[in-house]
Amino acid sequence: MSFTARPAHPGSDPYVPGHGDASYDVLHYDLALGYKLVGNRLDGDATLTCRALTATDAIRVDLHALRLQKVFVNGRPEKFTHRGGKLVVKHPVGSGEQFQVRVKYAGNPRPVPSRVLGSAGWEELADGAIVAAQPHGAPSWFPCNDRPDNKATYSLAVTAPSDYYVAVAGELVTTKRSGSATTWSYQQDAPMPTYLATVQIGRYEVTEQTGAPVPVRTIAPAERHSDNFQASFGRQAEMLNFFTQIYGDYPFTSYTAVVTDDELEIPLESQGLSTFGRNFIDDGWDAIRLIAHEISHQWFGNAVTLRQWKDIWLHEGFACYSEWLWSHESGVKPVQERVNDHYEKLANLPRDLLLGDPGPELMFDDRVYKRGALTVHALRARVGDNTFFEILRTWVAANNGGNVTTEMFIAHVNEFAGEDLSDLFDAWLFSTELPEPPRLHHP
Repeated sequence: MSFTARPAHPGSDPYVPGHGDASYDVLHYDLALGYKLVGNRLDGDATLTCRALTATDAIRVDLHALRLQKVFVNGRPEKFTHRGGKLVVKHPVGSGEQFQVRVKYAGNPRPVPSRVLGSAGWEELADGAIVAAQPHGAPSWFPCNDRPDNKATYSLAVTAPSDYYVAVAGELVTTKRSGSATTWSYQQDAPMPTYLATVQIGRYEVTEQTGAPVPVRTIAPAERHSDNFQASFGRQAEMLNFFTQIYGDYPFTSYTAVVTDDELEIPLESQGLSTFGRNFIDDGWDAIRLIAHEISHQWFGNAVTLRQWKDIWLHEGFACYSEWLWSHESGVKPVQERVNDHYEKLANLPRDLLLGDPGPELMFDDRVYKRGALTVHALRARVGDNTFFEILRTWVAANNGGNVTTEMFIAHVNEFAGEDLSDLFDAWLFSTELPEPPRLHHP
């Protein structure tokens, strides 16, 4: 059983039809944005530096709901159409040709809807704004080639009222105040897919945290700092140190957690930055585990990113297993007990999910997370700790900044394990039945 829906056009991922174009890659996004909180008004000027992968007679760019003002290709104004979230410019380019597309646009950004996936993208908060783009929300705020396998570098300048803090997935370069507004300029030099780009705007203050190999900070409303804050977000440097020891060097320049003054149902993942609601300032395990979960995504999901959404277990399975590893490391509960607990829960749930290709309806189902983590534990139990952690470190090192598939991971495992483990992956990834519970050979 697998999901085999036909893409809306060549290059689209079947899970997110209509997004992305495989005929070209964006190499760099240069985004200049102005945002007015009153009226939720966004003005944008975006320049996309691109390279054609195949010859094409038209350039197609994703942009949702915002009004196009002018479009230029290589500095010359062009006629365009904009329907169904797709900007189309009839401009032929040859294979291997490099070109620039500049788009000036404005309007009221809102999330991109999907009957299956729900809404994702730019949202207003009670006092600020948030971008939660996974997996299809990037076109809600900038023109892009919305494919997870098209990573690019970014320059992002965001102008907002001066009494607000602007956090972006990148490194802050400058802030410049002019009248009542401030422009925040960020640079993202590590290749990043569109869905991991983000902007967070709120009345925030910065708390720097020491003890990690890179800067770690929390950006949050000042009044939210408390004993619960120290019990949860105060341990981020420890978590990052731990994951660095087992997964290899942290893959980005810094790590930031943004805590909004609104409650959020789930944390939001982006590159080098995670976003939480104020309800996650809590000393309970359900808050702490998700803080660890988002930090581990910097290795599994952000540095090493899937090519297609069907392989989402490569992100969520490892991030969920990282929760269990932190539970063990921090003395909350041993990893094997977490495995036993969640195996028992899975055993009582329907057996209709194929982990290696769950389909868009189930790609964020909790069983993807938990069965994915159990698959990781089954691998560990099979090959032993030394080989297991060597597999993970070399997997990240070999694919840092790139895109991967399940087949690539299996081949990598087989190489470092020195044996064919197809039976393990067939049972956990490509069958809906639940294999026997995996158990370590040591406590």
